[in-house]
Amino acid sequence: MTGQLANTQNAETVARRAEALDALDSVLPFDRRDFLAELLTDDDVATLRYLAREGIGANSLRALASDLGYLEAWALAATGFSLPWPAPEALLIKFVAHHLWDLAKRETDPVHGMPADVAATLKTQALLRSDGPHAPATVRRRLSSWSTLTKWRGLPGNFSTPGLQSAIKLAVRASARPRGRKSKKAVTADILTALLKACAGDRLVDARDRALLITAFASGGRRRSEIASLRFEQIVEEEPVPADPKAPDSSNKLPCLSIRLGRTKTTQADSDAFVLLVGRPVLALKDWLERAGITEGAVFRGIDRWGNLETRALTPQAVNLILKRRVAEAGFDPAAFSAHGLRSGYLTETARRGIPLPEAMQQSQHRSVQQASNYYNDAERTLGRAARVLA
Repeated sequence: MTGQLANTQNAETVARRAEALDALDSVLPFDRRDFLAELLTDDDVATLRYLAREGIGANSLRALASDLGYLEAWALAATGFSLPWPAPEALLIKFVAHHLWDLAKRETDPVHGMPADVAATLKTQALLRSDGPHAPATVRRRLSSWSTLTKWRGLPGNFSTPGLQSAIKLAVRASARPRGRKSKKAVTADILTALLKACAGDRLVDARDRALLITAFASGGRRRSEIASLRFEQIVEEEPVPADPKAPDSSNKLPCLSIRLGRTKTTQADSDAFVLLVGRPVLALKDWLERAGITEGAVFRGIDRWGNLETRALTPQAVNLILKRRVAEAGFDPAAFSAHGLRSGYLTETARRGIPLPEAMQQSQHRSVQQASNYYNDAERTLGRAARVLA
């Protein structure tokens, strides 16, 4: 009888947490709400709701919730207990040791790295996919989320201690895995042309996909989250601009729109940052808005199997799937491309055309010159003479 009572109380607790998470659905759409309700504690849910009230960006909140769910699952599997707040330094170092380790050492030391039972539990919960060490960037991001959540709870953290920093440095060196690109291949202008041909039909979905792809690329390679959240109110009609920048007084003009970015990964909600669309992208976007009858709200929306327009905005995942579907229809390998390829492709294309990096960054809104210049460097190296000494 006691066991039945405990199970009933636990089920009621999980249901209460699920209901609390459901209240965040407009900001934080959980695909695995019930699963997270079992992992997170009441304090975890309260923290997420507090962050939502404080106006934290939806993408940041979604990432924090995802990382928190993983951390709670790992703590339960590795220690048998929920995460302690604040976490002791020893637990932080254990987290690093479980996720960053040496593949070669594992061959001679089976207990090196994440224990088999912990890995098995996380795989059962579909939280762990790889048998190898994690990417250092992933581990750092989850530690950063852990630190942020600790601060939001008003607690001191142990995330800057010399012991933890040394452990991370040594573990990154030991794990030594090459950094992968978010998209193996960039969607450069030639690829984009092929994708636009793949959606050259007269259906409503073709008009949407054309506008989505060309807008995402031409506006500086906007992130999929920014395209998914783009609203009609962010689009401003501008005066036509000269077709040739070197002939500003020419009567040959091109249509121009500006997109006010608002809150993004690199800008704040009250920022006046904007990017421009000029020429063909403007025509494609206006054609979509006119055909869909959109005069307010989400710009890019779902379309059901019968061709009917939905009111809800596309998700970032849907943007990625649209790109992959059009990639396949154009005859390319969808596994080699993701929505981030539009962002890397834009910068790669500007480098190929000799557009100065600062000018390209104005449109892409990259804050880091080093990150943006990586795409420039790749293009310059493949087109340059240094690798052709013996060619």
